[in-house]
Amino acid sequence: MKRFFRGYLPDAHAIRHHHRMRVFGRRLQDPNLWHLNRRSLAGGVAVGLFLAFIPIPLQMLLAAAAAIFLRVNLPIAVVAVWISNPLTMAPMLYFQYQLGSLFLGERIRTWVFEPTLAWFWREVGHIWLPVLLGGVVCGLVSAAAGYGLIHLLWRINVRQRLRARRQRRSPQP
Repeated sequence: MKRFFRGYLPDAHAIRHHHRMRVFGRRLQDPNLWHLNRRSLAGGVAVGLFLAFIPIPLQMLLAAAAAIFLRVNLPIAVVAVWISNPLTMAPMLYFQYQLGSLFLGERIRTWVFEPTLAWFWREVGHIWLPVLLGGVVCGLVSAAAGYGLIHLLWRINVRQRLRARRQRRSPQP
């Protein structure tokens, strides 16, 4: 499992010296931020998935800050935020709005899109709370699911490797 993730992760040195990461200073020297073990990997996935569903700017920077604070794998946390991207953002926000409206007991509004700033500010006043609540719920559920899934996959991988090692060591008839 480590080898799989290590092949796709960016270099720790490059991240430490990236101009936007300088704000974290010496905190980036913590080895826990770069280790690939079950706890750090699962924690990084959970942090990234949670923040991917929160409709705020600078999600990657916040994921890095949360990873540093929680001492989980920083590159995994930042990469997991990419679940929300220009292709997935609209469906995610619409689902979050529907879910938040359901939890708040509000009816789902229908509207006609107008590409004006006035329309945006008028509509955002009506939908921000359901979208935020739906985002928090989706973020919590996806973070818990991602955390559990990584632990499960890690355990399966360890068992398979142990079984293969036992088979190599046992005498062949």
